Amino acid sequence: MIELFSGLDAWVLVSLLLALTFVLAFEFINGFHDTANAVATVIYTKAMPPHLAVFFSGVFNFLGVLLGGVGVAYAIVHLLPVELLINVNTGHGLAMVFSLLAAAITWNLGTWYFGIPASSSHTLIGSILGVGLANALINDIPLGDGVNWQKAIDIAMSLVVSPMAGFAVAALVLIGLKWWRPLSKMHKTPEQRRKLDDKKHPPFWNRLVLVVSAMGVSFVHGSNDGQKGIGLIMLVLIGIVPAKFVLDLNSTTYQIERTRDATLHMSQFYQRNAATLGEFLALGKANASDLPEQFSCNPQQTEPTIAALQSSLQGVTDYHSLNAEKRVEVRRYLLCLDDTAKKVGKLPGLEAREKADLEKLRKDLTATTEYAPFWVIVAVALALGLGTMVGWKRVVLTVGEKIGKQGMTYAQGMSAQITAACAIGMANVFALPVSTTHVLSSGVAGTMVANKSGLQGGTVKTILLAWVLTLPASMGLAAGLFWLASKAIG
Repeated sequence: MIELFSGLDAWVLVSLLLALTFVLAFEFINGFHDTANAVATVIYTKAMPPHLAVFFSGVFNFLGVLLGGVGVAYAIVHLLPVELLINVNTGHGLAMVFSLLAAAITWNLGTWYFGIPASSSHTLIGSILGVGLANALINDIPLGDGVNWQKAIDIAMSLVVSPMAGFAVAALVLIGLKWWRPLSKMHKTPEQRRKLDDKKHPPFWNRLVLVVSAMGVSFVHGSNDGQKGIGLIMLVLIGIVPAKFVLDLNSTTYQIERTRDATLHMSQFYQRNAATLGEFLALGKANASDLPEQFSCNPQQTEPTIAALQSSLQGVTDYHSLNAEKRVEVRRYLLCLDDTAKKVGKLPGLEAREKADLEKLRKDLTATTEYAPFWVIVAVALALGLGTMVGWKRVVLTVGEKIGKQGMTYAQGMSAQITAACAIGMANVFALPVSTTHVLSSGVAGTMVANKSGLQGGTVKTILLAWVLTLPASMGLAAGLFWLASKAIG
């Protein structure tokens, strides 16, 4: 990590440290904003004392970030269009990062202050979209090209579908538990348990399931939301000190050879499917000398881009041997070829087997650009884990008592938590960001309906309002801040 600071101008160093502080602050706030949902049921049902619940939730969040990979991280990064990612400079990178972080932190703190279970994921994604659209307006780029809309649609679908699935599945799980054990003590609320049985804690097996599922939610939350912080830090590092982070400088010779081979196999793939792809990629109509001086990603320039990349990597066994300008150039080529391959994979006419081959080539192609240094992962894990241990009380009360007209039973808590852990875990497998807040609170709402407890209209309206407003509010705030920052840096 020490080499990060070597040879930097003082203003760049200060900007970098400030940007990293902003990201870690976002993750810290995310910890006590979102993870309160993970411990809400286990604290409300008195399955664990609050201090133990938040401590172990913090530990499992830490482990979730540490072991979660970077798939979700780069799903977030690639919301921005490839042109913005490949042409970012230090000033532009600073404006982009500070704008989206300031917008996300402001909205998160506001909703937390009022105890509203709003989504950090929505907030962050809205901020990134706002920056992308503002960048398009400032630079006279069509709004359709200002954001990676296909990725935005995929993420939007996961954010919309996951709460609905959480509501329905949690309700079904509770119905199943009531059918299986209709007279079980797990269908009591903590208040009923205290009054009727003179017991403070849930029955043993219910308590065990509540604790295990709460830690499961904490783990998958760390894996999913922690990766968003990792993606933000990589945006910071690539935007401010690109020479050291555009490529994974610790890549082995084998990984570099794999990247080089992927470009060769991709060229062969395109030639093999020339009848289908020839017009889209202008195959056989361009050569390396046709690449413009100001590089832009155009599918019609795919063959020249492959040729230029192969030339740049010829004989390279260690990325340290490339100068700073060459590293940036290699990353541009790799990102562009990956972006084009994604578009090709969606074209009609390609067989399923060919699409699967192309997907494997994409993974090899991006193996040395989609990465995160270990210190980045540890820093985000610590920020998220520590944030978990403070500020949880406001949201616990909302989830436990203010969603339904009656208090939450042990069975409801188990149903909501098991559903949330499974839903977020599946999202991690498919590298899709989802909202822990919305999945869990909608799961609780589903169990309230299934239990015929009814919902508190005021709380539900507030949560729905936050769900509807978060995206446009964070988009508008981030876009406004980016516009101001861009004017300031000229």
